[in-house]
Amino acid sequence: MTDTDVLVPWPQLDRRHGPWPDGVRVHVWDGVTPASELPQDVLDAVEFWVMPYAVPDADRLLPRLPRLRAVQSLSAGVEKLQPQLPEGVTLHNGRGLHDASTAEHALGLILAAQRELPRWAADQVAGRWDPHFTRSLADSRVAIVGYGSIGSALEARLLACKADVVRVARRARPEEQVHAIAELPELLPGLDVVVLVLPENPATVGLFGPKEMAALPDGALVVNVGRGRTLDTEALLAETVTGRLRAALDVTDPEPLPADHALRHAPGVLITPHVAGGSAAFRPRAERLIVEQVRRWAAEEELLNLFPRP
Repeated sequence: MTDTDVLVPWPQLDRRHGPWPDGVRVHVWDGVTPASELPQDVLDAVEFWVMPYAVPDADRLLPRLPRLRAVQSLSAGVEKLQPQLPEGVTLHNGRGLHDASTAEHALGLILAAQRELPRWAADQVAGRWDPHFTRSLADSRVAIVGYGSIGSALEARLLACKADVVRVARRARPEEQVHAIAELPELLPGLDVVVLVLPENPATVGLFGPKEMAALPDGALVVNVGRGRTLDTEALLAETVTGRLRAALDVTDPEPLPADHALRHAPGVLITPHVAGGSAAFRPRAERLIVEQVRRWAAEEELLNLFPRP
């Protein structure tokens, strides 16, 4: 490839991972610094952009990159970004970067709920000593709805805890023992825990609603580490305020969840502020992906993690 300009979110990657390929001019924009501070000649030249992570309005730079040919997102979910890309610009997501972090967090939410860790933490602060038996993850039947790379990573951790895992995806894959989402009505009554790891798209918004929750047995735990809008908040609230179902959520609808939202105070509900993917395991993986993608770009090789257009 002739000389090319690339925009990345972090400086000094070459110091940690070796020099950039010949002919590649690498520029840095963290998404927080005003875009006006980027020289116009850089904006006019950038062909490959690695977007800053967890900067909600980073896409504001898109209209200012006239030569853009490829975008790398460090998020796995890019459904909302895709329609904003000009024709001819390819989109590559962060598939795999968040698997370990999100799986760890989902497991932590499940264990915290099953073993009542929030209650024990409150008892510690209050000076209470009131032991009793709790639920267990071992021997629980756990469905992973949206079984992909994150689901696979979660499954490995659940199996280590002696849980029985049920795989559910958009389409059945009998050779992999994966059920179709259409089979949920038959599966739900036999579950102790259901974990949503779904992307947001027209087919998944509100997918887990009143009928699905009503089909779960009393005391079941609903976990969401995918996208908030895939779960019907009002239906979940109706089930949790009575104590019939429990919930552990890293994503909500709306998000952020308002400080006075009733779901915050419902019994058996544990909420974390969309942090499942943001652990120390993320940055090293993200840096390695950026370096590999820039190398591939310079060598005119196929980039990883192409996200197909609809």
